[in-house]
Amino acid sequence: MNKRHFLLATVAATLALTGTSVLAQTYPHKPIRIVVPFPAGGTSDVLARLIGQKMSEKLGQSVVVENRAGNAGNLGADLVAKSAPDGYTFVLMDVGNLTISPALYKLPFDVQKDFVPVAMVGYSPHLLVVSTKVPVNSIGDLVNYAKANPGKLNFAAAAGMGSATHMAGVQFARRHGIQWNYVPYKGGSQAMNDLVGGHMDVTFNGMVATYPHVKSGKLKLLAVSSAKRWGELPDTPAVSETVPGFLTGSWQGILAPAGTPKAIVDLIHAEVQRITALPDVREKLQTLGAEPSKMSSDEFAAWIKAELPEMAKIVREEKITLE
Repeated sequence: MNKRHFLLATVAATLALTGTSVLAQTYPHKPIRIVVPFPAGGTSDVLARLIGQKMSEKLGQSVVVENRAGNAGNLGADLVAKSAPDGYTFVLMDVGNLTISPALYKLPFDVQKDFVPVAMVGYSPHLLVVSTKVPVNSIGDLVNYAKANPGKLNFAAAAGMGSATHMAGVQFARRHGIQWNYVPYKGGSQAMNDLVGGHMDVTFNGMVATYPHVKSGKLKLLAVSSAKRWGELPDTPAVSETVPGFLTGSWQGILAPAGTPKAIVDLIHAEVQRITALPDVREKLQTLGAEPSKMSSDEFAAWIKAELPEMAKIVREEKITLE
């Protein structure tokens, strides 16, 4: 029996002795860890800390946010997949990225078998932004400039090659017949710093981490990647207006190791729903450009199941590789 099977058997035995209702009543009795598989400052990190603070206040235990960046988010995800399914370790990540990774990497975990979806936190579109040093002010300008200067623009692939932001850049470039260079980053914060500093030229990145730089005038906003214009940015066009069907973004979700007791999954799901409904949190999310999700845990699981083959299809048709 390997370590993980032993842990699952131990949890099962505990449930048989105590019952899930008793377990939920005594939980939590020690700090809860939320792993963010990207560096501090990115979309997942901002939301994890916001939720962790409110959750700690209600549950009476510390909620520790731990950044474990690497391998396009897969390093931190693997850490959680192999953690004890006792309700004290979770991962908050861009689940859009989680559904892309299986098509690009030989993963040491199975997305559907090794995790239980707990709560979809929310969605925020990617923003198509450029450095203030790039002489363009619209999608049309960007496409024309890129075609006139093939290979000149550097695209910051936040969270690395194969991440949701990289995929967005690839899809945009292929649909417009342009070429730019992809530069991988471990997370959105580092990518934003280099873009603001003029070391990078263009990117698609999560609205939560990117919009503050747009508001401060440090980056130029060209478009949003939502299906239609975003409510908070009515004057900013959606990429889909010129590229029909274009939809990318950050779907932030919390997952736990498979085998985590349902009573705890339900409790944390309810907590996330409570937190994202709080007036100050909703205001904060709106300010950052994120929209709370109403998905149940089962609907979240169904979303992942549907997205996996869709992402695999895009990777295959667009001939995306990590080479």
